[in-house]
Amino acid sequence: MPTTQGPTFRELAVQALSSTERGYDLLAPKFDHSPYRTPDRVLDAVTEALRPLGPFARGLDVCCGTGAGIGVLRQVCHERVTGVDFSAGMLAVGRSSVPDAPAGPPRSANSAVPVPGSPVDWVRADARALPFEAAFDLALSFGAFGHFLPSERPALFAQVRASLRPGGRFVFPVGAPPAVGSRAYWTLLGFDAAMRVRNALWRPRFVMYYRTFRLPDVLTDLAAAGFSVRLSPLAGLGARPDGTPRARLVVATVR
Repeated sequence: MPTTQGPTFRELAVQALSSTERGYDLLAPKFDHSPYRTPDRVLDAVTEALRPLGPFARGLDVCCGTGAGIGVLRQVCHERVTGVDFSAGMLAVGRSSVPDAPAGPPRSANSAVPVPGSPVDWVRADARALPFEAAFDLALSFGAFGHFLPSERPALFAQVRASLRPGGRFVFPVGAPPAVGSRAYWTLLGFDAAMRVRNALWRPRFVMYYRTFRLPDVLTDLAAAGFSVRLSPLAGLGARPDGTPRARLVVATVR
């Protein structure tokens, strides 16, 4: 929910009329007080789902923003974590808000004990051109995929795969789709329609859509990029009235 510390309507309007990158630079100082930050309950549920999949040495937060996912990686990775984003403003906020690793002797790369104070690197780069090669055991992402058009998704997934070591995992949560005709259904449909009109009439474009990341298409694209994929219920987020999970974790493993 919006807070008194969050962006004003005018600030959101200015952001929406900017490019995607510039918009997030403008929003960055207040992003963590906006409705767009990933809720803690989602971060906690993903953390708990990742623990039995480890241990992990190095982790990558793809489109890290101000670093909400960095906190997840620091709990499950025992060596080092990296956040990558194309917004200098979001990276600056993340760098200033995430505490440095505590002083002390370096940890062994063979240690399997995650240390919440694992060192963090912040890298400015486009996720469609990641500057890494087989460097990570785990990559994750929260709430960023609406910024990529479906045609861009295969290249994005290929870049993530190239950044992972053999057997590395790429994970992200996906919520159950809203029931057709529900308030959430019409809200997302209306938002995407408004964004399409905005981008048809105004430049630069601001790419943000909620209904273009359809799970069957995503699973197909992940498989084509060289991942084997399974879905795991996020038990911490509960179930819908029909008993199905409210959200699942996509676990894509490098083949």
